[in-house]
Amino acid sequence: MTPDTIRTAIGVIGNVTAVVLFLSPVPTFYGIWKNKTVEEYSAVPYLATLLNCMMWLLYGLPAVTPHNMLIITINVIGITIELHYIALFLAYSVGAARRRVLLILVAEVAFVSVVAALVLNLTHTHTHRSMVVGILCVFFEAAMYAAPLSVMKMVIQTKSVEYMPLFLSLASLACGISWTAYALIKFDLYITIPNVLGVIFAVGQVILYAIYYKSTQQILEARKGKAGRVPMTEVVVDGKNGNTTASGAGNGQ
Repeated sequence: MTPDTIRTAIGVIGNVTAVVLFLSPVPTFYGIWKNKTVEEYSAVPYLATLLNCMMWLLYGLPAVTPHNMLIITINVIGITIELHYIALFLAYSVGAARRRVLLILVAEVAFVSVVAALVLNLTHTHTHRSMVVGILCVFFEAAMYAAPLSVMKMVIQTKSVEYMPLFLSLASLACGISWTAYALIKFDLYITIPNVLGVIFAVGQVILYAIYYKSTQQILEARKGKAGRVPMTEVVVDGKNGNTTASGAGNGQ
């Protein structure tokens, strides 16, 4: 087996793990769809992933870097999936939160369009085009992996991992490891840097999950116990038959 063949095989594995990463929030969005609310979930990771996919799609175009079909296919899949997630956020968020998501989405599409126009018109070789877009891809892929830092901050503040799904963190870790291996076989700086950062961020999330899993269960149990209590605002005693009747919130039974 030649190094190129091995690299291609690992690239296919990297694509598979990337699809798993893209699909890992499905349980979260099923909950959003079922409850008709985004609750405390943030759209930031999905907007960052969308921007990252659009930039890598630009990088993979034949006019920028030829012979990069694996990059094109996985990022078309990623864009399609992320747009569905963002559509659900727009459908089930309200007011300022919805406007913020929509404005960021429009800004991202405008930004990538401007970059594509400038690169294709002002640079005239594959080397220069791939360098400009590659540098931007490094920055935005690092941002995609770093986006959950806002959620990690909330985890530390609340001592709860309720809104940081473990499956998403594990998928990020697997994807980062796969693409780091791919980049190291035939060294590619643009792929290596963001994926090493991705591995570091994902490991940090898994460590936080291990630290705060027990306190999360305690918080959820306390919330469940609180929700199960029946408040009694008034107790009426029926002296004739000795029965007691709860009035207030308990009257609905």
